[in-house]
Amino acid sequence: MKKYSYIIIDDDAESSLKTKTVAEGFSELTFVGSAADFQQGLTLILKHRPSLVFLEIDPKDVTCDLSLSFISELYRYLSILPKIIVTTLKKELAYDAIQYGVFDYILKPVQETDLLKTILKLDKITLDAQFIKRGDCNAAVIPFVKSTPNSEKPLIICIKSYGDYRYLNASDISYFQADNNSTDIYLNSGEMVTAFKTLKYFENVLSYPFFRIHNSYIINRNYVARIHNGNSVCYIKNSSKKIPFSKTYKSNVDLIITNFSEGNYLEV
Repeated sequence: MKKYSYIIIDDDAESSLKTKTVAEGFSELTFVGSAADFQQGLTLILKHRPSLVFLEIDPKDVTCDLSLSFISELYRYLSILPKIIVTTLKKELAYDAIQYGVFDYILKPVQETDLLKTILKLDKITLDAQFIKRGDCNAAVIPFVKSTPNSEKPLIICIKSYGDYRYLNASDISYFQADNNSTDIYLNSGEMVTAFKTLKYFENVLSYPFFRIHNSYIINRNYVARIHNGNSVCYIKNSSKKIPFSKTYKSNVDLIITNFSEGNYLEV
């Protein structure tokens, strides 16, 4: 029988225990561990590479930093993510979760029937993948079109305003700058486009190569020309713009520096 290892990430210890208790009723599931905040959960996943992650995205304690942006962080380190199963009290967060490509969305408290449906979905996907891989010649011939996963397609950002649809290639964006409840998007051509979404919104939906480095800025790592730690500024290619970074987001700047050094790199 197929075994799926799983991790629970939830700041509510009682809720985490209830989820684990229900999961223990399924022989297909193997418990790996639990975490109560962003950093603990990230470390646990990177260390054990579980099949499933039960993730709370609306925690009681906001300081634990659990949200859908946790998924974006995983993309920085893993090419293949575990199946994310959101477990939360609110129905209204489901749409946002779907945009992140979560595998399932279960309302708390987790019920045996809901978890059974999730496991059956997972079994079906696993069986279908094995069938395609095996290429059973005795089976009926069904045309199979291999689609490119969304994570491999170039990201297009549509800025919509009163029936006007403006399409931007994410790869052409140098940086984002907060402007109250809207965000100014700067392209490598020098053009600026305004989106009526907060910078926090873009932080939550964007992953690598975009890094938030300041309360007012998200930058595209591919357009970083220089990082000056002494002055706490980043320089952008083909621009005179100097973008400050703050202590709060210094770890993201360190990630950018590390990322450069891991490529085809010469330091003199």
